Amino acid sequence: MSNSAKAEAEAVLALHRFGMGPRPGSIAAMGTDPRGALIAELDRPLTLTAAAVLPTSAKAFRTVADANARRTARVKQAQQQAKKQQMAAAQAMSEDQAQAQGQGQAQDKDAAEMAAKQAAEAVPDPGRPMYLQEAKLRTEAALAAEIGFAERLVWFWSNHFCVSANKIQSMSGAYEREAVRANALGRFVDLLLAVEGHPAMLFYLDNLESMGANSIAGINRSRGLNENIAREIMELHTLGVRTGYTQDDVISFANVMTGWTLVPPGADPQHGGEFTFNPRLHEPGGQTVLGKRYEQEDAEQGRAVLRDLAAHPATSAHVATKLARHFVADEPPPALIEQMAKTFRDTEGDLKQVAIAMVSSDEAWRGPPSKLKRPGEWVAGMVRATGITTVDPVRYTGGQELLGEALWRPSAPKGYPDDEASWIDGVGRRLDIANNFAERITGMADPQVIIEDVFASEIAQEVKQAVGRAESRQQALALLFMSADFQRR
Repeated sequence: MSNSAKAEAEAVLALHRFGMGPRPGSIAAMGTDPRGALIAELDRPLTLTAAAVLPTSAKAFRTVADANARRTARVKQAQQQAKKQQMAAAQAMSEDQAQAQGQGQAQDKDAAEMAAKQAAEAVPDPGRPMYLQEAKLRTEAALAAEIGFAERLVWFWSNHFCVSANKIQSMSGAYEREAVRANALGRFVDLLLAVEGHPAMLFYLDNLESMGANSIAGINRSRGLNENIAREIMELHTLGVRTGYTQDDVISFANVMTGWTLVPPGADPQHGGEFTFNPRLHEPGGQTVLGKRYEQEDAEQGRAVLRDLAAHPATSAHVATKLARHFVADEPPPALIEQMAKTFRDTEGDLKQVAIAMVSSDEAWRGPPSKLKRPGEWVAGMVRATGITTVDPVRYTGGQELLGEALWRPSAPKGYPDDEASWIDGVGRRLDIANNFAERITGMADPQVIIEDVFASEIAQEVKQAVGRAESRQQALALLFMSADFQRR
């Protein structure tokens, strides 16, 4: 194999394993040094310039809260008006009509319910359009990226620190932009502080109503402590399971996090939805977490614990393992994990340097492209191969949902899984998506061009033969999209 052929083969592997998949011109753009091209992409800004048209998470939260308040008011007005009309009609009844009143009560009730429904529908939910706008911007950034390594890192960290649009739709996209994207190539401690203090995470993990038993609010309201955020931070976000922390540590940490909440939108139309520390909810006094005493009396107590969790040796191992599993293999080489974990520790959690350590290691390149892509990565790679860079967010997110990986909607705080066993049963549904997509683009995409130009012919021979024998272009495209060359990395 010539040097140029080797470089092309490594470029294809790089685009699949670390990027978003080949797109027209991407292999040539990587040149003879695919590893260097991956690293160079990390020096480019991760900001989304088009995001200026989108609201902040707090603004989005306020917008939805205002719409909900207007909807509730309209429903009450409609109900009051219907009641007045019913009372007026009853007063105007004759004696004979009064005897027949019982027959009309059911009709009056139906009319009142219809009026309330119409009043509610008059104020549409703004959360759904904002979700779709965010989805469109995020997806098109992945489609337009030359390689997509940086975008994949955003997707990884967004899933690692996931929230669910099923619970907080208005903030889900803005949360990724503000907390994750802004810190995905910085220091882990800054990323951790940003996500755990973001109102979307506090809302998702039920910290808004958590209050210490001895706090002012806890005494007055007889409400209790919610341990969700403390447990998920330790188990999922930093240390990992079975790393030495106890239930007492979870309880102490949950007490530390009391008071981390958001400004109620009804109470402050200018700053509603923003982070705030409410001392009336906070458990007074010091707390001991993992053997260390924290005596701070405000939000700094929580930040101090988070900083120590970010620097804990178990966190470096947990993060390195998850990154290697996501990008390289379900069972990544132990040497690769240790190298990445060491870089994490040596650089005080510099995530850019950890990513560089991963792609610089020969261990990350040795295995064959056998890891099954998650649905979102497969769909992005399929669309990128055609050169399409714009999407209909309704159709796109609908397809993601059909494939079991609805955007920003994991079923649990652990996010979507990264192993083949969790996704292999859904491969059959990918065929429906591939066929539908192939039908829509059959007039603008040539499977032979994708094989020869986009993939530089780095496609298995049996796939080339199957595509060549296909009865139609649509069938050929679907066969290509369903091949291991598209589905594995």
